[in-house]
Amino acid sequence: MKTKFIAIIIGFVLVITALLKMDGEVTNPPPSAHLFSLQSGEAVEPGTTLAFPKDHGSHPKQGIEWWYVTANLESTTGEKFGVQWTLFRVSMPDISSDISSPWWDGQFYFAHFAVQTDTQHVAFEKSGRVSDVTISAFPFEARLKSWSLESVDESFLPLSLTASENGYRVALQLDNSPRVLHGKQGYSQKTQDGHASMYYSYPFLDVTGEVEFDSQYHTVKGRAWLDREWSSAFIDPSQAGWDWFSLQADNPADGGLMAFCIRSSSRGYEYCSATAIDENGQTRAFDNDQVALEVLEHIQLADVTYPTRWRLRVEGFEPIDIQSINPDSRNKLSIPYWEGRVLSHGGFSGAGYGELVGY
Repeated sequence: MKTKFIAIIIGFVLVITALLKMDGEVTNPPPSAHLFSLQSGEAVEPGTTLAFPKDHGSHPKQGIEWWYVTANLESTTGEKFGVQWTLFRVSMPDISSDISSPWWDGQFYFAHFAVQTDTQHVAFEKSGRVSDVTISAFPFEARLKSWSLESVDESFLPLSLTASENGYRVALQLDNSPRVLHGKQGYSQKTQDGHASMYYSYPFLDVTGEVEFDSQYHTVKGRAWLDREWSSAFIDPSQAGWDWFSLQADNPADGGLMAFCIRSSSRGYEYCSATAIDENGQTRAFDNDQVALEVLEHIQLADVTYPTRWRLRVEGFEPIDIQSINPDSRNKLSIPYWEGRVLSHGGFSGAGYGELVGY
């Protein structure tokens, strides 16, 4: 109980710190705390049936939730960009039930926006009160202040994505992807001890629009991946974090692949999972004994060592080599982590995004 209480307090202080910071880029982030291992709210249950459009909205009974977009884009003149946009909702009912305030609804809200080239990476964050946030299932809208992901009309797709900060801006339209459920009909196990999330994606979104990078405007097109997850705790407090990948095949007929591996406190991979997706959105789920990840190369950034090249093994596939495009894809934010574009070849040839949490 004492360990759990300390973890909750650390996470609470961390998120309060994020909320009190000014909007924009944080140049000296504090050490990462165990936000994603905090036990808050009700655990998701196997056998749960997802219902749409309801489940596009918020799930306040679970402690943490996100709306998460990553995109690989190319301009009409050949420049290549990566974009990340994320809205987080975090509840802390264990220690906030007695708080009374007109702006406090038991939830924290914060958003991340990042844009990168092959050699540059910038990231920004916003936080807000209840009055600054809109989360609606139908018509769909996920907004924090001026950053938003929302349906263009009454149907979920197409989506409009907008964010702008200090000479960096995206105005994108996302359309034409099947919806896929990971794990067992959306119930995605994360650890041997039963930590899990509800998890679905739109993995093959076509993208058109504009990117402003360092005050230079570019007309772009490409592909995006939208993830939706919610949980009471993604990992156990004894675990360090995870490596996650979303891959879209160079040939769209070959579909896509999602894989993640949870790392132990000793940094070894101890639980992995994957989903293979065909072009029509049909899936095949792979459990821990069918997936393995090996780090082939690292890079030292400040005082932290990050992997930059991996070998992913998934049952039925030849080994898949994954390589980061911009090795320094750190989001230097209140909760620091690595999020950047990757390429893959071997058993799956494609491009996508990688996420490294807890390094």
